[in-house]
Amino acid sequence: VFNAKTAELLSHHQVEIQQKFPKEGWVEQDPKEILKSVHECVEKTCEKLQQLNIDISNIKAIGVSNQRETTVVWDKTTGEPLYNAIVWLDLRTQSTVEQLLKRIPGQNKAFFKFRTGLPLSTYFSAVKIRWLLDNVEEIKQAVADGRAMFGTIDSWLIWSLTGGKNGGIHCTDVTNASRTMLFNIHSLEWDPEVCQFFDIPMEVLPKVRSSSEIYGLMVCFLKSGALTGVPISGCLGDQSAALVGQMCFQDGQAKNTYGTGCFLLCNTGQKPVFSEHGLLTTIAYKLGRDKPVCYALEGSVAIAGAVVRWLRDNLGIIKSTQEVEKLAAEVGTSYGCYFVPAFSGLYAPYWEPSARGIICGLTQFTNKNHIAFAALEAVCFQTREILDAINKDCGIPLNQLQVDGGMTNNKVLMQLQSDILCIPVVKPSMPETTALGAAMAAGAAEGVGIWSLNPGDLTAVTCERFEPQINPEESEFRYERWKKAVVKSMGWETSQPPSNGKSE
Repeated sequence: VFNAKTAELLSHHQVEIQQKFPKEGWVEQDPKEILKSVHECVEKTCEKLQQLNIDISNIKAIGVSNQRETTVVWDKTTGEPLYNAIVWLDLRTQSTVEQLLKRIPGQNKAFFKFRTGLPLSTYFSAVKIRWLLDNVEEIKQAVADGRAMFGTIDSWLIWSLTGGKNGGIHCTDVTNASRTMLFNIHSLEWDPEVCQFFDIPMEVLPKVRSSSEIYGLMVCFLKSGALTGVPISGCLGDQSAALVGQMCFQDGQAKNTYGTGCFLLCNTGQKPVFSEHGLLTTIAYKLGRDKPVCYALEGSVAIAGAVVRWLRDNLGIIKSTQEVEKLAAEVGTSYGCYFVPAFSGLYAPYWEPSARGIICGLTQFTNKNHIAFAALEAVCFQTREILDAINKDCGIPLNQLQVDGGMTNNKVLMQLQSDILCIPVVKPSMPETTALGAAMAAGAAEGVGIWSLNPGDLTAVTCERFEPQINPEESEFRYERWKKAVVKSMGWETSQPPSNGKSE
């Protein structure tokens, strides 16, 4: 909960959502658990407000921000999900992608790029829906009966929170729609030809709205009933929300969010810029029904914070994610060890699903501290690759990088990032910029009007700055070796089983 005049964070609560890995490369979440976590967060945040003697009736609008691309199909008559949510970095659709590619002239992954802004990849919702239609009998049946609804997590939440099977609103916003690969980013409508190519019935898709307007009213589940009738009036995919929360409203402003993955977005203004260097063209925001749409270039890294989680949960070399900073600080170098965490293939700028994670350059001297350092360095190198691509596409090099997300609390990581980019890294003192962006969109909506988005009215955010501390030559040397490691990580995985019947 934020103060609409000062943007100050008044109260918050968070719940970690369980990821399920039913098979190699599969990543799922339970849509009902996600909804329950939202209920719990609202409940607890309101309790904390009351402890601060703030009246809950002062809450005037609700914004939703969500992990994008993650795909849910549910039954509109029962309100029940028909399968777990398939998470954005899930890889089960690799063979679906290969089948679809065969139907494209010259097997060109970028065939729909100028309509959708995206290459054909396991990442986007369209191939996940295609997989569900091909593999889940209940979903096939629900589509045939006209009972199925598709949505990214925002649609599932808004529908559930505005009444669900009793009149819930089935909608999404332009930023989330632009990540499905079914949306025409010029006309701002679902593209009938692309839907036909994927053979996805358009009637299951949500209605597309702007990122800031009243979608519907909250049907309450709080014990106190206090939020009944409060408008849900902001909706932005998490990366767009962070761009808004970081106030990157001018062309050429960019932010990088360090979460499970890493996402660098650069605002390109009111016309889409198409990348020559492996970046995605996406919708940054449309802050009102009658407001112009703004576009962004985006570089996506699949594994950032997830690499630290992996060190904790899979290797057990740290007990908490905070420990990685201490281990890395103790050595201050990876001692020539390089870690390419391509657990889900490589995203931008390579789009190479065959890549897998490698740790190379090991010697007898290498210990867990060096591996921890190499893991943090990997996040920074991946960001550098994306920044290089954005600089080439935009022609104006960034002179500083604005950052946010959970990992930015790690000072070793932030300093490393500045060293590897050779530019200052600027971090706002309040790291919850994604939530702030959703709150700004909700508060500024027509009919709510309690938050001004005029640059003059926005309060300057206090920031921490990290300046480069190593010489550019050393930075370049390390970056070149990293690129050598990336080449070695490629081409590991083939989705075709070996023909001789022996395992590889």
